[in-house]
Amino acid sequence: MIMNLVITGVGGQGNVLASQRLGLAAVRKGMKVTIGETFGLSQRGGPVMSHVRFHQQEYVGPVIPPNSAHIIMGLEPLETIRVLPELANEDTIVLVNERPIYPLNVIAGEVEYPNPMWIKEVIQENTRKCYWVNATKEAMALGAAIFLNSIMLGALTSIEKFPLK
Repeated sequence: MIMNLVITGVGGQGNVLASQRLGLAAVRKGMKVTIGETFGLSQRGGPVMSHVRFHQQEYVGPVIPPNSAHIIMGLEPLETIRVLPELANEDTIVLVNERPIYPLNVIAGEVEYPNPMWIKEVIQENTRKCYWVNATKEAMALGAAIFLNSIMLGALTSIEKFPLK
């Protein structure tokens, strides 16, 4: 059995570190794990996506096949929406950090960031279950936004399908 996890966000949120921490934890538990990373813009604020595949097979490719994600962990809401058409299916569970990271073109006033209610509706309509976490707020309560990925990983472990507890 393969369990496919997508972690998506923007550069600087700790996406890659989160996937590496999950991989290390899986190996320490005697599990096999394959990780693939994709970087949009190689800079802070650009889209970043990690494919983490927990399995028992000899070899599993690093890229999750289309519409085969069991869980999507979104560190940024709009980036979560971007991966749904390609990787989600009717059984996908989504865990999303509520706080958006505004792209430069939004900050510059060139475009508007989508309405948060629209984002929630799109995610909830296209997945089996969606959990919203105000992880940025919780991270700031701990002293720094850098703890965002750790809080999201903690929330991830509460999802029944997730193999690491």
